[in-house]
Amino acid sequence: MHGICRMAPGGVALYVRVMQLWLTYALYAVIGVVFVVLAFGVFNLVRTDSQARSRSNKLMRLRVVVQFIAVILIVALGLVAGRIHLHG
Repeated sequence: MHGICRMAPGGVALYVRVMQLWLTYALYAVIGVVFVVLAFGVFNLVRTDSQARSRSNKLMRLRVVVQFIAVILIVALGLVAGRIHLHG
C-alpha cells in the first residue's frame, strides 16, 4: 500500500524507545516550566503594585495551560510505553 511506513521489527522497537525518550524529556521540561510559572505566581503575591492582580490571573491561566500540556504528555508517554490501552 502506498503511504504506509514499513519498518523492520527492530526498527519499530527503536522508534518506540526514541519516542519514549523524547516524550520523557518534554515532560521534564514542562514540569520545570510549571514550577517556574508557579514560583512567579507566588512571588507575585507579595507585590503590591496596581498590576499585581491582573498579573496573578494571567500567571494562573498560564499555569493551567502548561499543566494541561503536562497531562497530555503523560498520557502520550503511557500510550507509547504500552501502559495505557485504548480499546475502541
